[in-house]
Amino acid sequence: MLLVFLGFLALGAWQVKRLFWKLDLIERVDRRVHAAPVAPPGPDVWSNVTADSHEYLHVRLSGTFLYAKTARVQALSRLGAGFWLLTPLRGADGVTTLVNRGFIAAGAHDEKEGAAEAPAEVVGLLRISEPHGGFLRKNDAAADRWFSRDVPAIAMSRKLDHVAPYFIDAEDTHSAASEQQRAANGQAVGGLTVISFPNNHLVYALTWFGLALMTGAAFFWIGRDEKRRRLSAGQKNKDGKQGPDAG
Repeated sequence: MLLVFLGFLALGAWQVKRLFWKLDLIERVDRRVHAAPVAPPGPDVWSNVTADSHEYLHVRLSGTFLYAKTARVQALSRLGAGFWLLTPLRGADGVTTLVNRGFIAAGAHDEKEGAAEAPAEVVGLLRISEPHGGFLRKNDAAADRWFSRDVPAIAMSRKLDHVAPYFIDAEDTHSAASEQQRAANGQAVGGLTVISFPNNHLVYALTWFGLALMTGAAFFWIGRDEKRRRLSAGQKNKDGKQGPDAG
């Protein structure tokens, strides 16, 4: 029981540590999202780009949209079921960045389908590649069926080179039309990035500490009862020796 008690204390302390880590992460991401947009990480630091260090960084970039190489990625947003439109943006420096232009509804046709290459400036949030598929299904590059925004796989299928290892969620263009109407018409609706970090570590910590308290109380209770039992048994033995037949 002592080992169990110490184990529960250790788990509680670990959850407290995780709690402060999560609060720090939320604060860092909040600062990134609301900061003025900066240039995205260049090729010299691509190897150091991670979720902890760069995800949700507010960035600004410009280049030429290659609409013919757009990938439709299955999506479920607050506007319903549909697709993300990931279009390569080729910069003047030769770097290509996949840009999630936004969401269109299932059955809608991308309004830019068949459009010529066009210059554009994009402001949005840096996101990390999603290589493991989604919706319990794996990406099928051969059939051009995408269930997650797997940057290397999409880049390879589109024969793109010098591609950034991340993608950008573009901000919304704030069209006068409603988001639902635009999505149904094939006009990509941006700005739908969901930034949410479940933070249940305090509840977990209290649970582990509560179990430690219960274990400690049980240990004390059992020890006290055992002591009483031994004292009672000793008293009975003593009384028995002092009875009529003693000696």
